[in-house]
Amino acid sequence: MDFLESISLHRIAPPEVTGRETAADLIDQMFSSYNAGRLREICRVFTDKFLAADCTVGLTLAGALTPAGLGMSCLIPLIKAGFVDWIVSTGANLYHDTHYALGLPLHQSRPNLDDFELRRHEVIRIYDIVFDYQTLLDTDAFYRELLRDRTFARPMGTAEFHHQVGRYLHARAGELGRPSHSLLAAAFEAGVPVYTSSPGDSSIGMNIAALSLAGGNLQIDTLRDVNETASIVYGAKRAGGKSGVLILGGGSPKNFMLQTEPQIQEVLGLSESGHDYFLQITDARPDTGGLSGATASEAMTWGKVDPDTLPDSVTCYADSTIALPLLTAYVMARHSPRPLRRLYQLREESYEKLRQEYQTKLAMGASKPASSRRDR
Repeated sequence: MDFLESISLHRIAPPEVTGRETAADLIDQMFSSYNAGRLREICRVFTDKFLAADCTVGLTLAGALTPAGLGMSCLIPLIKAGFVDWIVSTGANLYHDTHYALGLPLHQSRPNLDDFELRRHEVIRIYDIVFDYQTLLDTDAFYRELLRDRTFARPMGTAEFHHQVGRYLHARAGELGRPSHSLLAAAFEAGVPVYTSSPGDSSIGMNIAALSLAGGNLQIDTLRDVNETASIVYGAKRAGGKSGVLILGGGSPKNFMLQTEPQIQEVLGLSESGHDYFLQITDARPDTGGLSGATASEAMTWGKVDPDTLPDSVTCYADSTIALPLLTAYVMARHSPRPLRRLYQLREESYEKLRQEYQTKLAMGASKPASSRRDR
């Protein structure tokens, strides 16, 4: 075998496109090079490695995905199929998800509209998506009313908060006899915990803040979230399984999911080696120094990704609104549904196991020098 053959994955010789191909066939046969090739790698690694019985799958959501309808079209099917076990999302994605649950319409339009005219007519724009300003007011009113329930009259982490919101949205859809079209309702039904890394940075957080001014007792426990997410990863690895992360976009959700490993290894000083699989779809460049474009190999230097599994770590530089429907179509065609892990119902147990192991380490006097790795 000569050197060229040793580095060749396969000869590039795709069949002609006929128009009769499925999306999965198109990806397998025609997506050979550049970011098309990277997307095919992501589809195959996700299907073959992430969806193995022993892998716990984490998903991050950044960018305005739910306003574009990707919650109901892609994310809900992935949750129902057992292909996503836990989620870290921006609060904005969950807030806009609520519009669909409440039956408040969003519309496709054009990106070159006159924003002064939109403002005069009280129309909100997200690039080429438009909706009435009243949609925001109605969604705010929904959250203000819901938060008055005594269920929310105490401190809780974001997973519990979103679970309770999802419970209501799921029940409401059942009473109306129609699908909820809500990511949070689907996550509630499947027992998928949903975290928000920056709970104050969204309209949901703004309404919780307003409740606080009115004397409400709801406080979001972000420290609980840090340890709870770490316990999910630690529990999966301690049980002999693997941890895979699928990152859509970047930003705070990406860091919050990846920092679970430095939290385990560096801060708590427990033995761990990093996430096993890292798949990222982003339009951010790595050379600007921002986290959103940082690669798996860079994350490996922080202890976030296992160095032994870098070949199964892929970054595709593409728009998530293009790549996610293709990835969803591929895995739905190529893999049967998995049993639901229902990590939400197991989170107290996982948290307690992590706490006990850390306290045992402290009691034994073990310590690990701190470093600066965890903040990127």
